[in-house]
Amino acid sequence: MVNDTTSLEKQGGPPPIDESWWSALLAEEERLQSQSSDHPIQMPDQDTINQPLAVNWPQARKIFDQDEAIDLYVTGFNRGGLLVEGDDIQGFVPISHLVDLPRERIDEEREELLSEYVGQSLLLKVIECDPERGRIVLSERAALAEPGKRNQLLDSLECGEHVWGTVTNITDFGVFVDLGGLEGLVHVSELSWGRVRHPSDTVNLGEKVEVYVINVDGDRSRVALSMKRLYPNPWESVENRYCPGQITDAIVTSILPFGAFARLEEGLDGLIHVSEMGQLNEAMKPSDILSEGQQVRVRILQVDATKQRLGLSLCLDREPESIAPKASFEEV
Repeated sequence: MVNDTTSLEKQGGPPPIDESWWSALLAEEERLQSQSSDHPIQMPDQDTINQPLAVNWPQARKIFDQDEAIDLYVTGFNRGGLLVEGDDIQGFVPISHLVDLPRERIDEEREELLSEYVGQSLLLKVIECDPERGRIVLSERAALAEPGKRNQLLDSLECGEHVWGTVTNITDFGVFVDLGGLEGLVHVSELSWGRVRHPSDTVNLGEKVEVYVINVDGDRSRVALSMKRLYPNPWESVENRYCPGQITDAIVTSILPFGAFARLEEGLDGLIHVSEMGQLNEAMKPSDILSEGQQVRVRILQVDATKQRLGLSLCLDREPESIAPKASFEEV
């Protein structure tokens, strides 16, 4: 692990954790729980997930605090995961925290696959214990780590460290990474210095990734991570390397009704507005002349490092190679 405290200081220290990051935790699973089904699902009333349970809360809290693994029986399921219970404890295991569930088949055969768990005993760890909401969330994946490993990681992780982990869940709001017994969140805004259309475009489930530790909250067992902070911010020096009038190569990364985004280099995406696509007529769309992954020549119209914006124009074949003064690009 590399302690990059100098880089952290240059960025003004770790920012406070945005609570909206964490309120989105389990959002996908909870959304699936609330969806209606065309046929009965083997489970208690799904509303009981969010109601107070017949639980020995002091005991549940002890299990959580000590990071112990416990055996619980699967009593039912819903679209979001499994319902489990044992002596004085009941809870929910989200789909994303099951070890052997084939993810590529979840959407098509979710109910059939989950039904096969009913009656089985699973070794689990408590990853969320909330008496006020009557909720206990458990993880089969977390139980793969030795007891107490989560607490060891919380005590040893430091802001600015570079660590390795495995991508365990990809959501609209970010990526969860298992650090070996403790999951951290890479918010979508921390995936790249450039534009990210969806987190699934940047990482794959099961992929080993290097991450930068932004913040460690031991009291709530939360770790905020970043992938973009592993690299220098290209926007800090963009005005030294690019200026209006320069013509350069770019790769089209996404196409929208109002234009297309093109990447000059990793982390630097600019917009080619539809009005800057000279080949278009009123009946045409950007997708009629451009495709994702296509290499194009663009003219830089505007560079705004403060707002992290690049304005681009699609070059026509007849345009000269460059009209920018050579002296302006000595650092390119």
